[in-house]
Amino acid sequence: MLRMVKTEIWKLKRYHMIWAGIFLMLLSVLLTLFSTTALDGTVWTFPFFAEQVIKNNVTMIFPMCIALIAGYIIAREGKDDTLKSILTIPVSYSSLLWGKLLVCALLSLFFGLVCAVFTVIADLLMGFPGLSAESMLHTCIQIILNCLFLYIAVMPVIAFAARLSNGHMIGTIIAFVYGYGGMFASGNAKLANIYPVTASLGLISYRSYDSAVHWNAFTCLFSMIAALLISAVFVFTAKGNVPVKAAKNHKKPITKKGW
Repeated sequence: MLRMVKTEIWKLKRYHMIWAGIFLMLLSVLLTLFSTTALDGTVWTFPFFAEQVIKNNVTMIFPMCIALIAGYIIAREGKDDTLKSILTIPVSYSSLLWGKLLVCALLSLFFGLVCAVFTVIADLLMGFPGLSAESMLHTCIQIILNCLFLYIAVMPVIAFAARLSNGHMIGTIIAFVYGYGGMFASGNAKLANIYPVTASLGLISYRSYDSAVHWNAFTCLFSMIAALLISAVFVFTAKGNVPVKAAKNHKKPITKKGW
């Protein structure tokens, strides 16, 4: 498994889709910056700004982002016509899939770090008060861990899409709707702890200082474990779909009779 992960990491160098993930992390921060222009009396500080970045990541950006990139990485073997060659060696398709999913988990941590850096840079440009070494470290840890937990929450969608031929785009659409549903789940305290996307917020103690916010860490953790178990079922029962190219029909020339 370690060799598979190393191999997949080497493959990332030729995937330009990684830059799309970095751009989407920047987009999450830019969307939050755009909301600061609203004259609604909100006092913007660095901790509040970081919280809004996390909220945009959860509900709009990251589930779709990681599903798109993970689906692309998984689908490349079929697109490049290398899957049939890989399956000739004694490695099961589920093991290959686990290796790719583990690499995507590392990518989630990387994207979380990129988003945290963009958040700090945006605050330095805007000059919001409240930026300190302690708050910056706290924000970086929260954003990075939240991206990892969001990836776990979306993993069942990624694993299910991997079972379909060219299903990565379907998985991206489902992940976007799945993440956007967190906006509605957050309106109910019990549902927010159960729904995997919003449960990721409970595991990082998002806005836990607010008396109106109640997180049940055990329920949130159970939601993550359930997502992992569902993903494991999809992965272990998956079979590699090797694309079969249609053979060309060579028509025989018709010979004319007679002279």
